Amino acid sequence: MMTARTQGVGFRSERGPILIALMLSTGLVAIDSTIVATAVPSIVRDVGGFESFPWLFSAYLLAQAVSVPIYGKLSDMVGRKPIILAGIGLFLLGSILCGIAWSMPALIAFRALQGLGAGAVLPVSITIAGDIYSLEERAKVQGYLASVWAVSSVVGPSLGGIFSALGIWRGIFLVNVPLCLLASWMLLRTLHENVERARHRVDYAGAALLAGSLGLLILGALQGGQGWEWNSTISIGIFVVGGALLAVFLVVERRAAEPVLPSWVVSRRLLGTTALVSFGVGAVMIGLTSYVPTFLEGALHSSPLIAGLALAALTLGWPISASQAGRFYLRIGFKATALIGISITVVGLLVLTLTAATPNVALVATSCFVVGLGLGLVATPTLISAQSSVSWNERGVVTSSNMFARSIGSALGVAVFGAVANAVYGNTAGEGDAPAVVAASGAVFLAALVGGILTVAAVLAMPAVHASPDAQPAAQPGARPLPDSAEDSPQQR
Repeated sequence: MMTARTQGVGFRSERGPILIALMLSTGLVAIDSTIVATAVPSIVRDVGGFESFPWLFSAYLLAQAVSVPIYGKLSDMVGRKPIILAGIGLFLLGSILCGIAWSMPALIAFRALQGLGAGAVLPVSITIAGDIYSLEERAKVQGYLASVWAVSSVVGPSLGGIFSALGIWRGIFLVNVPLCLLASWMLLRTLHENVERARHRVDYAGAALLAGSLGLLILGALQGGQGWEWNSTISIGIFVVGGALLAVFLVVERRAAEPVLPSWVVSRRLLGTTALVSFGVGAVMIGLTSYVPTFLEGALHSSPLIAGLALAALTLGWPISASQAGRFYLRIGFKATALIGISITVVGLLVLTLTAATPNVALVATSCFVVGLGLGLVATPTLISAQSSVSWNERGVVTSSNMFARSIGSALGVAVFGAVANAVYGNTAGEGDAPAVVAASGAVFLAALVGGILTVAAVLAMPAVHASPDAQPAAQPGARPLPDSAEDSPQQR
């Protein structure tokens, strides 16, 4: 029998070192998502390429999003440990190369390499948590992991500002080196797997077609209206070729012995609807994170620090509610919990939209906090319900598909919100910068509200699933059982 010390979820439990390693791994991606933006002026002054710097973000996001489904399938085939270590290794190599980059094209290429690493680190970390923690414990664990993003939302911009002020912008990438080494060492030391070595037929054709098709489609969404006009030849060509490759991918997957993205991932109602919910979460998140700072800085001339802290309220509310989500879904089910969460999210977005014409830092921060509280009660139960509906050898694909849907939501959200903002700004810019920023930001907040309302429909479409309080983590095939290891047993009502 486990002692009270080992039964907990905290750092001092038996699984505590693994949790710390997962938080460190998540921190790599979380800090990187916020630290680079503050250093862009210094980077441009040093290596040039002002017209190309948006690709520092696009290349990273593109590589991350495209690789997520592939890593998920591989983690189900060969185990979590080698895949997450490979991801950390790629992220480490990319960080070192970014730190010594000699030009903007080189830096963009190395950022893409970082993105390939991040594509493995984040979903596999969440999958490992789903493997070793029971259904009741997973919400608390998601709270721990979400808290990493909250801390990073403050630490990232601060470190970026410090390194930029000192004239050592390369430090924003090199700071990843000790974190990567520490996370790898802890995973090597504490995470033990004994996966059955079966002969697998790797779906190379499917992986290549998926990466190519999604890469082009996401590229078109990210750069449409910014890098080129939506109705331009290059834009239309990218979408046509991307769509054609996707069609070929679907044909190839029907014949593949072990498809990289099995059809059941979207054909099962629970998995399909939770993916749609994750898509909506990604869109809402990108709408706020992209435009709240611009809104406050442009409308109220707030400092970047104040604007960043107002946005940080979003990532503070998320871990608070995520850590408590287990108490809700164990009593009332996953769907009811997600409905409460998305309702809270819509209320926060509604307040933000209605008050956009009269900007106020405290009100914006409060609205962001409310939205964060809601999203924590949406993202956590929907992800956990999807994970708990499958066995160990399917959980990697399910988790990565859910995370991929969120990435697609963010990518398309950037495109849609950017088009909305540019259209409104173009019609009002003559009235002065501040009114134009207020009008454009208000339109984006309204679009995010519409996205939130559509997400309500996705939650309503979820099947009602009862979470058993006695459900335990599913043991991997042939694995040495971890504490309290047994198969999950959610029951559909």
